Amino acid sequence: MRSKQALVIASGIFSAATVLIWAQAPAAAPQTGPGIQSAADAKEPEVLATCKSPAPARGPAAAGRGRAGAAPPSIAMREYTVTEIPGVIAAGQKWKEVWKVDGNNADGIIATKDGGILIAQNSNSDVIKLDKNGKTSVAYSGTNTGGALAMNTRGVLFVNNRGLNSDIVELAPKKKVFANKYQGDAFDCVRSVLNDLTADSKGGVYFTMGGLFYADPKGVVTKYGENLQTNGIILSPDEKILYVTNGGTVAAFDVQPDGSLTNQRVFAKLEAGGSGDGSTVDSAGRLYVTSNPGVQVFAADGKYLGLIPTPQNVISTAFSGPDKKTLYAVVSIRDGAKLSAQIITIPMIAQGFKGRAK
Repeated sequence: MRSKQALVIASGIFSAATVLIWAQAPAAAPQTGPGIQSAADAKEPEVLATCKSPAPARGPAAAGRGRAGAAPPSIAMREYTVTEIPGVIAAGQKWKEVWKVDGNNADGIIATKDGGILIAQNSNSDVIKLDKNGKTSVAYSGTNTGGALAMNTRGVLFVNNRGLNSDIVELAPKKKVFANKYQGDAFDCVRSVLNDLTADSKGGVYFTMGGLFYADPKGVVTKYGENLQTNGIILSPDEKILYVTNGGTVAAFDVQPDGSLTNQRVFAKLEAGGSGDGSTVDSAGRLYVTSNPGVQVFAADGKYLGLIPTPQNVISTAFSGPDKKTLYAVVSIRDGAKLSAQIITIPMIAQGFKGRAK
């Protein structure tokens, strides 16, 4: 009996000591700086205090993994079978993993001239080059949580930075801030992720940040469209049409000579379901949109052509490889609290548009 009482007393002392230790443990340092998206940055209130108008509440997508859509898929794989899409892909093709990395470290991919891709990395604030043989190197460093890339027909490279004081930066040929204000306020005042972008031959950049925006060649930003929940964005090969995902549909706009947008309309519905994420085009003007079940393909007139299913959800896609006939895609995986990313590829009949990196 005495030994049991002693054990109870000792357990009580141990429990009290444990509580005391936990109570005295130092709090985790607030997260701030590159590698942290603005919504999660402890210093965001300081920036929001400078907004001329009260900053709106963030939507549920704004504090997500980067692309303003659903959270990363789980680690679970799924069975898939690729069926023929005439002129696009042969039946029976398989996706192949060519690279994997820990962290929120792959998004917004574009092709390189030698058949590789450039990858924006949130967690590392680097831009990585993955060559056609699967080897990586750091192409650019020191972005502010870089999230997606675009290159225009003149070879000017842009990145959108998702960290605090979000901005669009020209990385090459000369590194400089291209756009960071909307109506006189910091982009952070919009309270949404600076998500995806596509660059035109005039020197401007279209981008998504909750809505649809255009930064003209001087970096002056204008908002376009109504009732949009945007994510992926891409110009047609001739730059006469701008496509932007809008939940379960794709919206299209006519591009005017000065870069302004008119004639908003529903271009297509994602027939295989899910919400649209990243997008690209091929040399025939077909549109490719990533969504939960895979990559959905549409003709230039908006006709649904079919689905290229994927083993896991994909968030970004681009053509590259030999003769630009390989489709690359980014898989973002959540395993509990751990994030990782993969690059997967599949052989195509269709050829990517060679006039731009994407």
